[in-house]
Formats: sequence, structure tokens, C-alpha cells
Amino acid sequence: MASKKKGKAPSRPADGILESKRRRLSFLVRMEPKKMILYPLVVFVIAALLLAVHPPEKGIDLKGGVVVTVYHISATPDELAKYVKDKTGINVRAEKFSDPITGLSGIRLYAPAGTNPDEISNAIQLKYKNADITPRVVDPTFGKIAQKQGIKAVIYAFIGMAIVVFLFFRDPIPSGTIIFSAFSDMVIALAVMGLLGINLTTATIAALLMLIGYTVDSNILLTTRLLRRKEDTAEDAYLSAVSTGFTMSTTTLGALLILWLVSTSDVIDSITIVLIFGLLADFMNTWIFNAGVLRWYVASPFKFTLKLRRGS
Repeated sequence: MASKKKGKAPSRPADGILESKRRRLSFLVRMEPKKMILYPLVVFVIAALLLAVHPPEKGIDLKGGVVVTVYHISATPDELAKYVKDKTGINVRAEKFSDPITGLSGIRLYAPAGTNPDEISNAIQLKYKNADITPRVVDPTFGKIAQKQGIKAVIYAFIGMAIVVFLFFRDPIPSGTIIFSAFSDMVIALAVMGLLGINLTTATIAALLMLIGYTVDSNILLTTRLLRRKEDTAEDAYLSAVSTGFTMSTTTLGALLILWLVSTSDVIDSITIVLIFGLLADFMNTWIFNAGVLRWYVASPFKFTLKLRRGS
């Protein structure tokens, strides 16, 4: 009985797109692992120095202070801040806002802790009779509590992430590289916050926590593809992983960019900016630094590390 020969499967349009993407990213495969490790390390050192010299300023919800929200006012933030300064002698920071839910807009004034909010409110009411003013005081004690809780949340999240990663791979070098990549992403994001004048608040701390989760996802994808690869070579496995990873990161960055463009909320703007720069750093730390370490590690002649791998 004659056997039926299997013909070659017809190529799909998605295969052509994938092949085209891999050709565009093939320059990463041609980079030497030493250079892939060195360049991100230089960026990390620069970011760490910038962070040490110019750290992001703490927001009012972390250090305490007074927030005066003014609705129905016909003045610019600069005009109102200058008027309050001239009238009361209090230095305030003013910014315009628009609430996307209620549709209301106005100006928020931020004053240091210990400021009497009634003094600011009364001064504004003298000139702007129709203004609707809502003062809010954040006690420095509560600010310190929020600050401690935020720092604890980041530390615990980092420790938990490190334990899970190490238990999953049971290999110190890939696990350590993932942990360092996440740490480097956070350092770079914090350095950019300091440079751009973005305050460290409970919202931006939440963004940093989200960044840890995203960083681990992309690094685990890369590490799994290279250490447990089905492809013939580490370079093929890397190219396959980086094609998938770039698609994931690009779509996430696109969504964040649209959110930043349409948002009128300062809180959302701060979160999206931190995530955008953190994900850009993750491009480098995952697909260049971590990939360089793993490519070197897979080809490494050191056998003691191989004994630590699961199943070996």
C-alpha cells in the first residue's frame, strides 16, 4: 500500500510578517555579548549618579502640606500663585487641572506643611468672589506613614519577586540578572523623574510596582526561551524571543502613550510617564543586557553553574 506523502505546508501571511520582523531585529544577534552587557551597565551607573545628585522630590501626600483647590476662577495658575504670594507672603505651586469624570476644571495650589489654608482661601476670595475653594491639609505624620508604607511595599515586592524567580529557574546567574534588570529599570525611571521634575507620590510608587511586574514578565520570557530552547541555537531562540517581546512592549507603550495624550489628570500623567520611561529602560535591560548575559552564560564552559540547573 503506497504511503501518502506529506506536502510542504503553505506559508501564511503572518509567517511573512514574522520573518520580516526578525530580519529587522537581526542586528541584535550580531552584537557581541560583552558589548550587550557593557552599554546598559554604563547607562545604569549614569542613572544612579543622576539619582544620587538630583533625586525626585517627594509629593505632598508623602511629606505633608496644604492643597487648595479652586473652581470657577478666571486666572492662570501663574497669575493666581503670584497673587497669593503678594497677598500672603506664602510661596505656592499652582497647576491647572480638569476632572475627566465631572468635567470640572480649576487650579490647585500646593503650599508647605504648617501653612494656614484659611489664609490662602480668604485671600483668593477677596479678589475672586465667585471662586469655589476647597482646602485640604495633609498632616506630615500621615505623609511619613504613607512614605514608609510605600517603601515597604517596593522592598517586599522586590523580595517576593526575587524569591519566585530564583525558585522558578534555580540558577543564580539568570535569576540574579532578572533581579538586576528590574532594579536598573527602577533606578532609571527614578532618575528620569528627578530630571523631569515628577514628584515621588503614592501614585508614582504604584507605577514603580507595576514596572516590577512588567519587567519580570519580559525577562522570564527571554530567560525561558534561551535556557529551555527548542530552537537549534541560542541565537535563533533569542531572535524568536525578542520578536515576541518587542511586540508586547511596543503595544504596551502605544497604549500608555495614547493614555498620556488624552489624559487631563495629573495622577494618570505621572503614572504613564513613569511607566513609559521604565518600559524604555526595560527594552535595554531585558533585550540587550539580560540577553547578553544569557548568551554568554549558555556558551560558558563553567560547569558548576550547569549543575545548579533544574533537571540537570
